[in-house]
Amino acid sequence: MGLIAKLPEVIEEAKKEYECTEGSSFILEEELGTSKNLIALGDNAGFMKHLLDGGEGVESLRGRIQQIYIDPPFFSKANYDAVIKLQSPDGETAVKHKAYEDVWKEGMAEYLKMLGTRLFLMHDLLADDGTIWVHLDWHGVHYVKVLMDEIFGEKNFVNEIIWIYKSGGSSKKHFARKHDTILVYSKTDKYYLKLPKEKSYNRGFKPYRFKGVEEFQDELGWYTMVNMKDVWSIDMVGRTSAERTGYATQKPEALLERIVAAGSREGDICADFFCGSGTLGSAAGKLGRRWICCDDGPLAVAAAMKRLSRQGENMQVIRREGFYGQAAELEADAYYSPTLFNDKINFTIELKSYKLKEPETIVRAAEENPLAPIDFWSVDLDYDGKVFRPEPGASFYRDKKGLRTEMTLEIPAKGAARRRIAVRTVDILGNISYVIIDGGKIFEQSRE
Repeated sequence: MGLIAKLPEVIEEAKKEYECTEGSSFILEEELGTSKNLIALGDNAGFMKHLLDGGEGVESLRGRIQQIYIDPPFFSKANYDAVIKLQSPDGETAVKHKAYEDVWKEGMAEYLKMLGTRLFLMHDLLADDGTIWVHLDWHGVHYVKVLMDEIFGEKNFVNEIIWIYKSGGSSKKHFARKHDTILVYSKTDKYYLKLPKEKSYNRGFKPYRFKGVEEFQDELGWYTMVNMKDVWSIDMVGRTSAERTGYATQKPEALLERIVAAGSREGDICADFFCGSGTLGSAAGKLGRRWICCDDGPLAVAAAMKRLSRQGENMQVIRREGFYGQAAELEADAYYSPTLFNDKINFTIELKSYKLKEPETIVRAAEENPLAPIDFWSVDLDYDGKVFRPEPGASFYRDKKGLRTEMTLEIPAKGAARRRIAVRTVDILGNISYVIIDGGKIFEQSRE
């Protein structure tokens, strides 16, 4: 039986799985500010059900998300790596680490069932005037469009955006594959969409001088402004680009900014349930939208956390209960010292070492540079034992110059020895480790 004949069965199985999906229990792990922006580490189906039901710590978002953008696996039948750079005395070493799998043992039917289950959940979360944008390529877009027709309705098809770019896709056996496809659907016929304008050059770049037509001129010639076409030419994220995170299949912010600006208004909720390195969150934050991001890969969530916190985004970081990374041994020195003012005291933290058990390539690098695996770290001066709230100005990120490993803060002298202070590190694989300083004493790292 061919796949086309199996499609009704695949859709029915996806619907049954959707109906049986239970909400996962999530733990609030970190909080930056009071914003309701959200990053979740865990399976996106359980997370979406959690949002629909208004699980612990969240309001129900059923029918309230204005825009959903997803960049799911493409059914490429490949595994994807993140390129991780480690500092050592001899220079910089690039290490590849698996970011996510796009291999499906049962073929396209398994892939479509996975995606269909989640599209049903997204349909429930989407606002009546909202839109969903599904980013794919030639591998499976034709089948996914059939899924979208069934779940969102043929009449609610809005656009097929063709995003063209310069890099990749070349072969001697076929024309160079230089585009992705973004399917846009609504939930009703009353959807919001703000169409951007673009230049349309006149023939021969000469003025038409038609009555009632406003024309403009630039260095190329004369043009009019028209609604943007459904073919977009936007460059990929270059290897030397400042926005590059090293995460596999990262999409450019220019693309997501155009999508967010077209499909949402300031203050609206935008969501990405296959968030990767957090490009949707970055674009939405810059445009004044509230954002929600989810991924089941610690590497992805760590990359998104680093990117968005450096951008100055306030957020809550939650983790599915029982979902842990690899435990690591973090060592740090902490001490107090006097200041010129009697009511103040200096508190200093110095990272000493960080030990992972695997993979071997990173373990070897860490033997030469004990802090090489740490990607960023921060300090909470009043840790309550449950939720980590980093002190403003006490977060430090690895960059081309390296990583700052010592920090001194001036704090009130009164009650300093009774403070419970937490130092938290996030390593290049997305693992999180803590050192707790309670009553001036350093305790062994704790995962909770």
